[in-house]
Amino acid sequence: MDSGPTSRIPNLLHFMSFLGLTVLSFALSEAVILLVAHGSPVEATLNNARLQLIVNVMTYVIALALAYFAMPIFWSRPFLVGIEWNWSHVKGWFGLAGLGAGFAAQGLTVFMPHPKDLPVEEIFRNPALVWFLVVFGVVVGPLFEEVTFRGFLLPAIANMVDWVRIPRSSDPVVSLENLQLWRTSSGYSQAALVTASIVASLFFALIHGPQLGFTLPALALLFCVSLGLCFIRIRTASVAASTIMHGCYNLSIFLSLFIGSGGFRHLDKV
Repeated sequence: MDSGPTSRIPNLLHFMSFLGLTVLSFALSEAVILLVAHGSPVEATLNNARLQLIVNVMTYVIALALAYFAMPIFWSRPFLVGIEWNWSHVKGWFGLAGLGAGFAAQGLTVFMPHPKDLPVEEIFRNPALVWFLVVFGVVVGPLFEEVTFRGFLLPAIANMVDWVRIPRSSDPVVSLENLQLWRTSSGYSQAALVTASIVASLFFALIHGPQLGFTLPALALLFCVSLGLCFIRIRTASVAASTIMHGCYNLSIFLSLFIGSGGFRHLDKV
């Protein structure tokens, strides 16, 4: 992070504010869908996989747009600087590494016990949704998730851990000096980064739980994938780098599906 009095961003308050913007964006998106559903019953609309996928895309895009303009007011710096987007830190091999990790993960799942029908597989078998799902899964989803988990939550947890570890003194002046030194410094302790990576990865795996039927081996695999993304984000100081790897990881899944289904024409056989 950059040095200066506002270097300790994003913090937990910023992360919670971003979640609030996401909830607001979801409510707005659902309202728009219900308004344009031409009188369809609310229950039928909310259970429509295509409409709910559109709601997810709208929610992510609106939330990111709101954060892009709102957060700089509190940070006194551009949004992309605040989350350490740093596109210039991206290397060409990151995409290949993401693809390789994705294919390796798919190979591991062959040996993992899992329910016969996972909730996420229902969408994959719908030809009308699959191309839209490709765009969502390779571009929109990874972008939103990386901003959320590696752009906001990871530094927020690291900041909290290092704040707890600030040396306290019986002398209030010394304690205040230590606090000010921490606020105006840059970087995080190793303990803070390890803790933040574990916490962020736990939440990352859990939010995908419903899609995977909360299958423990699959969740454990996603936890490890998230740790890898945290490592890349920390090592490169770039959320753009972890986003590229995340998107290419997801792309490997769609490439396998594309090949196995004959260009998405025989999804029922996959």
